[in-house]
Amino acid sequence: MTAHDQMRAMLDQLMGTGRNGENNRYQVKFSDTKVCKSFLLGCCPHEILSSTRMDLGECPKIHDLALRADFEHASKTRDYYYDIDAMEQLEAFISDCDRRTEVAKQRLLETQEELSAEVAEKANVVHELAEEIGKKLARAEALGEEGLVDESLKLMGEIDELRKKKLEAEEVYRNSMPASSYQQQKLRVCEVCSAYLGIHDNDRRLADHFGGKLHLGFITIREKLEQLRKSVEERRTQRKAEGRDRDREREREREDRSRYRERERDRRSGRSHRSRSTSRSRSHRSRDRSRSRESRRRDR
Repeated sequence: MTAHDQMRAMLDQLMGTGRNGENNRYQVKFSDTKVCKSFLLGCCPHEILSSTRMDLGECPKIHDLALRADFEHASKTRDYYYDIDAMEQLEAFISDCDRRTEVAKQRLLETQEELSAEVAEKANVVHELAEEIGKKLARAEALGEEGLVDESLKLMGEIDELRKKKLEAEEVYRNSMPASSYQQQKLRVCEVCSAYLGIHDNDRRLADHFGGKLHLGFITIREKLEQLRKSVEERRTQRKAEGRDRDREREREREDRSRYRERERDRRSGRSHRSRSTSRSRSHRSRDRSRSRESRRRDR
């Protein structure tokens, strides 16, 4: 990418498609179905794992930094629920990866010499110490590159202690089995990225693995998936609570309407009763007046 292209990408990312009155090259909005919603949230596996052993190739949907900037601006005032789309995509991807991991484990069981439970446990101790060394070494190197020398040196001290424990664990493991079997490479499948790790891998190889783009990319994807699941679950819980509030409000409204109709019936019943009483009273007075007039005529 040329310096001009880099500058353009930075402006797109900061200002979106509307900078200087320009239109984006795809002539679409971020809400278009052709736009990758996972990319808008910064978690598309096609982008994260590019140029790795598990490069997925170009994403079939549109990736554009200007569209991401438009989305980030618009999402400040409205929820577009794209986290649901992204969560479903990542769940499908991670589920497929986990299936490959299980297949790789099964293949190792079929091809490698089976160890007794006791020996397998000792081999696992070596594996776990080696992996911890590799992770800390990769982290120490990253801290050194960031200029955090003291933190990096502190980790290197921890690594030295782990190396001593690993040597002891290797000796215990070696003495628990025949020399011919020990020389065979005992492999293990990385639970994060499904890569193969050997019990005899040196620190450099393990550091390259745990600090590499593939492993870190999978960590990013898995962490993002957990964040999306939490976000979606919180929204669902909130919507259920709001639904219960609406149900209670509707119930109160129904009760109010019922009480109102009951009061109206009582008022109408009272008016009807008073009307009948008044009518009867008038009828009696009319009959009394008629009798009085009739009596006066007879007296004459």
